[in-house]
Amino acid sequence: MSKPLVAIVGRPNVGKSTFFNRMAGRRISIVEDTPGVTRDRIYADTSWLDREFTIIDTGGLDMKSENVIFTQMREQAILAAETADAILFFVDAKQGLLPEDHEVADFLRRCGTPVLVVVNKVDHINYDENKYEFYELGLGEPYPISSLHGMGTGDLLDVLIEVIPEVKEDIDDDTIKIAIVGKPNAGKSSFVNAITGEARVIVSEIPGTTRDAIDTPFEHNGQKYTLIDTAGMRRKSKIDDKSIERYSVIRALTAVRRCDVAVIVVDAETGPTEQDAKIAGYIDEMGKPSVITVNKWDLIEKETNTSKEFSNDVYNILSFLQYAPIIFISALTGQRIEKVFALVNEVYKKTNFRVSTGVLNEVISNAVTAVSPPSVSGRRLNIMYATQASTAPPHFILFVNNEKWIKREYEKYLMNYLRRAFELTGTPIKITCRGRGDKKNEQ
Repeated sequence: MSKPLVAIVGRPNVGKSTFFNRMAGRRISIVEDTPGVTRDRIYADTSWLDREFTIIDTGGLDMKSENVIFTQMREQAILAAETADAILFFVDAKQGLLPEDHEVADFLRRCGTPVLVVVNKVDHINYDENKYEFYELGLGEPYPISSLHGMGTGDLLDVLIEVIPEVKEDIDDDTIKIAIVGKPNAGKSSFVNAITGEARVIVSEIPGTTRDAIDTPFEHNGQKYTLIDTAGMRRKSKIDDKSIERYSVIRALTAVRRCDVAVIVVDAETGPTEQDAKIAGYIDEMGKPSVITVNKWDLIEKETNTSKEFSNDVYNILSFLQYAPIIFISALTGQRIEKVFALVNEVYKKTNFRVSTGVLNEVISNAVTAVSPPSVSGRRLNIMYATQASTAPPHFILFVNNEKWIKREYEKYLMNYLRRAFELTGTPIKITCRGRGDKKNEQ
C-alpha cells in the first residue's frame, strides 16, 4: 500500500515544524525561532478520520537567496512539493504577506499539485480583519490555524483528506516490487541495467505513480518483478551537482513507500554514508524487507578479511538494518548479480512468514525460560499468550499482565530470539504488548 504524501512548505519561520510535530504526535523537528533551523526534510506517518498519509517537513523556501544552506533548503522543498500528492503552504498571520510569500505562491501555481493555503499564528491577531489579504496569493480559500494551540487544524485536515487520494492496496500479488535506493553515483542505474540484462523477458517501461519514477516490469525464472528505479526520479533541470547528494533520501522515500523489497546500493569505493543511514532508517520504519548490495566490489583490493571488515562497517553505519543480508557485487562485470534475485526472493518470503499460534507460544516460552523478564519496581512482566497479527512485516502481539513493564532491551531480546528461531533474515519484526488492564492480575 502507498500512502499519500503531503508536503509542508513556506518561507522560513512560519511554524511549519510546529504543525509537523503536532501531526506526528511527538517532537521530531527542531523548533526554534531562527530561520534555517530545519535543513533536512523529515517524514512521519499520520492519520485523520481513519485516512492515513505521510507528511514531509521541509526547510524554509527562500526563492532568491544565494546562501548555500538556503539554496539547498529551497531545492529540497521544491523536490518535496513536486513529489507530493498535496501541499500545505504556510504563511504567517502575524506578519502578513511578504514578497517572499508571493514568490513561493508563483512557484506552487506552476507545480500542478493541489495546494491549501494555511494561515498560521492566528492566535496573535484578529484574523477576520486581515483574511482577505491572503486571497491575493491566488491559491483559493485560506485556512486559519494555530499550530501551537491546535486551533483550526481539524477544519484544515477535513479539507486535506478530501484532496489527497485514498490508500490503495496493490492487487497484483504475484509481482515483487523492488525499490533500488542509495546515494547518487553508487551505481544504481548500472545495477538496474545489469539486473534487467539478466532477465529473460523485459515487458515494458511505464511511468510510475510517483512523479519521475520509471517502473520496469520483467520476469526472471518464472517470477514477475517490477523495478522502481530511483535514479530516474529527479528532474535534472531542477537540481545542480552541488546539492544532488541531499536528494537521495526523498527519492528513496517515494520508492520505498511502494515497494515490497528495498535493495540498498552502497558504493564500495566510498563506503556507507549518512544518506545511506537515513534511507536505512526509513526502510526499517516502513517495515520493508531489504537487501544490502555493495557495488563496485571489483575495484577494491582484497585481503583475507576485507569483506568481513567492510560488512562490519556497513552494519555499524546502517544500524537500522542489522538483520539485512549483504552481498558484494559488480554491476559493471555482472559479478553475483544472479544471486541478488535469490536474496530478494528469500527476504520477500520471510516478510510474509506466518507461524501457528501453538508454535509461537512454545518459542516465546523458551525465550522467557532462557532469559526472564527484568523486574520493574519489584514487579515482573508475565507473558501469558502470544499470537501473530499480520505479515509484511511479521507482527506479533504479546498479551501480558502490564504492557508498561516490558523494557525496550527485553523487547529487542524477544525480537532477536524470534528472528533466530524462525530464521527471519532480511525483514523487520514488530512486537506489540497488550496488558489486561486489571490491577488484580498485576503480579
